[in-house]
Amino acid sequence: MAFPEDSTLTETGLSAAGQGQILLLACGALAREIIALKDSNGWGHMDLQCLPAIYHNHPEKIVPAVRAAVEKHRDGYETIFVVYADCGTGGHLQTACAELGVEMVRGPHCYSFFEGNDTFAAREEMTAFYLTDFLVRQFDAFVWEPLGFARHPRKAKVLREMYFGNYTKLVYQAQTDDPELTDKAKDCAERLGLPFERRFTGYGDLATALAAL
Repeated sequence: MAFPEDSTLTETGLSAAGQGQILLLACGALAREIIALKDSNGWGHMDLQCLPAIYHNHPEKIVPAVRAAVEKHRDGYETIFVVYADCGTGGHLQTACAELGVEMVRGPHCYSFFEGNDTFAAREEMTAFYLTDFLVRQFDAFVWEPLGFARHPRKAKVLREMYFGNYTKLVYQAQTDDPELTDKAKDCAERLGLPFERRFTGYGDLATALAAL
């Protein structure tokens, strides 16, 4: 399954020969949450296929990968639902989904739909750095290493000021009540030199969007 440059499609629970009525084409960073929702609600009519979670850091790869996946699987499913928000694509993903005739999750990014798009927008919170359960687990791979902290430990203070100097806090949007993840999130905030805040969001508008299917 060849996708742009370095990606390999991750599949979870696909029905043989596309027998599932609905295909959820999702960001890999949402896999755990979607599986939990499927299992808890008995949504056996939904299959899940994930694109690489690292596209979180490379939004330019999202639209071509989504297009390719929809074209590959459209004949096998009555409905394909794209489980991405805009996610840094500048509106191009919405345009692509409209052209392909598929729906997607509403909102600018997962931080918004986890908290609830209306609630998130009302906060007008411009100086918070957000982590979800997934990003807490993958903090080193998705934040610490890509920004050079691991390669340049002696420059950590300079890098913190460069990347996070304008942030006023780290907000951990918790999808689950997990004390170990909360402790790890606190450590992430300390490493970035930011005050810590935890908000239990659950699955927010993600659950609403999938339930509507």
